[in-house]
Amino acid sequence: MLYDALIGPFVEFEFMRRALAGSVALSLGAGPLGVFLMLRRMSLVGDAMAHAILPGAATAYLLTGLSLGWMTVGGLAAGLAVALLAGAVARTTALEEDASLAAFYLLSLALGVTLVSVRGTSIDLLHVLFGTVLALDDATLLLLAGIASVTVLALAALFRPLVMESVDPGFLRSVSRMGGVTHLAFLGLVVLNLVAGFHALGTLLAVGIMMLPAIAARFWTRDVTGLIGVATGIGILSGLAGLLASYHLGLPSGPTIILAAGVAYLFSLLFGTERGWLPRFLPRRHLEA
Repeated sequence: MLYDALIGPFVEFEFMRRALAGSVALSLGAGPLGVFLMLRRMSLVGDAMAHAILPGAATAYLLTGLSLGWMTVGGLAAGLAVALLAGAVARTTALEEDASLAAFYLLSLALGVTLVSVRGTSIDLLHVLFGTVLALDDATLLLLAGIASVTVLALAALFRPLVMESVDPGFLRSVSRMGGVTHLAFLGLVVLNLVAGFHALGTLLAVGIMMLPAIAARFWTRDVTGLIGVATGIGILSGLAGLLASYHLGLPSGPTIILAAGVAYLFSLLFGTERGWLPRFLPRRHLEA
């Protein structure tokens, strides 16, 4: 019975195996980035950037249809353009970067939905907004795996300056010129992984697999490497649990995966050993001589 419930769907159906592989690839790339977004107090920036890719993907859809390559290029170009424009506005005006990102986020979302609605149907709009994780083909899986591999390698190369910039950006500027390069490379990786998430989970949910596991991990450890490992593990387990719940209960897969990550966050909030709600009321051992 337990085998049929937990393993049977992945043994019997290829689309379930593909969806699980895609979820694992997304978690490997997006989980560590979510940790650094959280440490840099940029959690809501991820949400803004997720919607920033919509006009580019929608424009590519209008010109080429549901083309994986062109929608990826369009989304990546739009996301990077919004990131650069928001930074330029913040540096040349009195507006803060979060406010300029919020403005571009709203414009991007409205423009993207309008562009898709001009030519597409309601089904196409749902595909763009909520993704099709159960319909991942070979090309999409290779794209997700490639982006995850590039992200892991880039984070390995930039790990030290990323940690330093997250903890003390002023010190990094005083001892190295890597601050600006690291920031731009990090934003590029965020956009790249949001584009990957867009193909599987849609623009509205792509940021969920990036941020919810990272936030949940904060209740279990303070160490950066520990946060990355826990966040990645929670992301993979959320994908597995969400796919199983959607299969057995007949729920939409993408939202169910994000709901599973939300349940992991609530569990961590209640029982997490690092300032979770319930452990704070448990008696602690006093130091003894």
